[in-house]
Amino acid sequence: MAKNVYAKDIKEGDRVETSFLVIKKETGMSKTGKAYLNLKLRDSTGDLEARVWDNAEAVGECFSKDDVVAIKGSAISYQGKIQVNVSEARTILAEKCDVRDYLPCSKRTPEAMMTELDSIISDMGDRHLKRLMKDIFSDAEVRGRFMTAPAAKTMHHPYLGGLIEHVLSLCAIGRFVASHYEGINKDLLLSGAILHDIGKIYELSYARTFDYTDEGRLLGHITIGVELVDSKINAIADFPRRLGVLLKHMLLSHHGHLEFGSPKRPKTLEAMALYFLDDFDAKMNSMQSLIKSEAGTGDWTDYQRALERYIYKGSYVSGESLSATGGEEKKPESGPSEADEKDNLRLFK
Repeated sequence: MAKNVYAKDIKEGDRVETSFLVIKKETGMSKTGKAYLNLKLRDSTGDLEARVWDNAEAVGECFSKDDVVAIKGSAISYQGKIQVNVSEARTILAEKCDVRDYLPCSKRTPEAMMTELDSIISDMGDRHLKRLMKDIFSDAEVRGRFMTAPAAKTMHHPYLGGLIEHVLSLCAIGRFVASHYEGINKDLLLSGAILHDIGKIYELSYARTFDYTDEGRLLGHITIGVELVDSKINAIADFPRRLGVLLKHMLLSHHGHLEFGSPKRPKTLEAMALYFLDDFDAKMNSMQSLIKSEAGTGDWTDYQRALERYIYKGSYVSGESLSATGGEEKKPESGPSEADEKDNLRLFK
């Protein structure tokens, strides 16, 4: 079934016949003792709650969590949100699906972003770094994964194409920083920005849902990235050893602190700049996403446990004052949940 209707367009009363990725599938029991299915469905525009009330067991046998399913049902409003009551569901074969229909994606096309990255590399003046970058991104597997990967599972740029979007943002800011502060090697800073998270192309899985691979959980993206870069450097006969050490130091230190997973703290101008730029861009993207996701619900977001604060969404209008609602820095009684990774923890500390 072609993807022809998206979550954002579904309204109360609509007859729903389209496909979704199933990201949650749980069995529940109604007050009358009847089994039902509690589902969460996803496409590239958002998530929907769904229920199977009739023949739940039979319908549930037709698909599993992480399957793309063609559904039939009807949309209702429940507690102010759209919910789909599903009557039929069947699995769609993976080869018949375009993953970009079912997972959040960058607004920019991967091809356009890769073209921009190729241009940045071509403009590099250092022949050794340019050669290294071209060798890395002429590898078809690396290139394809880099164009597709999210930058993180949940915290920042958590969508297909998020990694390269994050990298291009760092390069744009990095150019200014290199021109503003004396002594920064621009090509080295840009190379570190491009490669700092390259290990995430193997740390994360993103074929159906965003999660960690076994390699990612066992090694982490910093180790994976340094190994990848080191192997490419070793294949270049005249690559300066000192330059390789400085570049790998940037990858090893870009989380800034030992407790946030960096084996080393930044000890060069380029490494320090990369650490702050990476942290800054991640925070800005995360806050922008929160503001957008809670648009139209007042001037403040809900309390954000990861950031340990409320976020103000309002815009300035001369003569107005801040609303008193939502501004207190008081945590809810239940404490924040433990983060999956040190990379997520360090972003908001």
